[in-house]
Amino acid sequence: MTKTWLITGASSGLGRAMTEQLLTRGDHVIATVRNTDALADLLTSHEQTLRVMVLDLTDTPAIRHVIGDAFGAAGRIDVVVSNAGYGAFGAAEELQDDQIERQIATNLTGSIQLIRACLPHLRAQGGGRVLQLSSTGGQVAYPAFSIYHATKWGIEGFVEAVAQETAGFGIDFILAEPGPTATSFSINLDRAEAMPEYDDTPSGAVRRMFANGGSLAKRDDAGVTANRMIAAADADRPPLRLVLGDVSYEHIEHALSARLDAVRAQKPTS
Repeated sequence: MTKTWLITGASSGLGRAMTEQLLTRGDHVIATVRNTDALADLLTSHEQTLRVMVLDLTDTPAIRHVIGDAFGAAGRIDVVVSNAGYGAFGAAEELQDDQIERQIATNLTGSIQLIRACLPHLRAQGGGRVLQLSSTGGQVAYPAFSIYHATKWGIEGFVEAVAQETAGFGIDFILAEPGPTATSFSINLDRAEAMPEYDDTPSGAVRRMFANGGSLAKRDDAGVTANRMIAAADADRPPLRLVLGDVSYEHIEHALSARLDAVRAQKPTS
């Protein structure tokens, strides 16, 4: 059955990959971008099934307006994909106030307000799905990504609570947790100015690794990752958390096991 999807941040990365795959299989997509030129090629080849809307997630009134127009035009939206976001890179002390504020406004507040804007429409139509892009970094933390982790851990807690609040309305949530993926994420990092005091710390080591063209781990194929996300959203009973990739599984399993061991060690005194 043909579905209608709304995807934020559809101009590149996983948002673009999902948009392409969904259009190829015949679904309808409402794609939000900051610059419509980014999807001009897809509009040419899918003018009947693709609608492109301009949206900046840091503008809350605009979110409500665009979401209202999208549901009004489509009649029904089956899956909302909250994908827009980016990473800020640097030790907490290195980051500037405006970098922190912009990261939170986009990744956390923007995602929260997008979901809130969609909820009354999803309730009114009798349900739907929300797929929120998180990350391995929604359950694991690495040096030099502290504020990025704050947004991803924050949105995971928000979604887990809202999923319980709205389950009776037929609204399902999925937290997608991909590991390192072959997208432009690392290229588009908002990088803080390095402080020499952090050169010989784990943050400095990560900075040098990126400067030398390395990454935290091997990168998964974006097309395969997008396909797995679509399959999860299509499933009869989707998981709340969708772990994507060997690296993501390994790092999340290790982090959760370590946390559980630490908790259990405190049982006699807790």
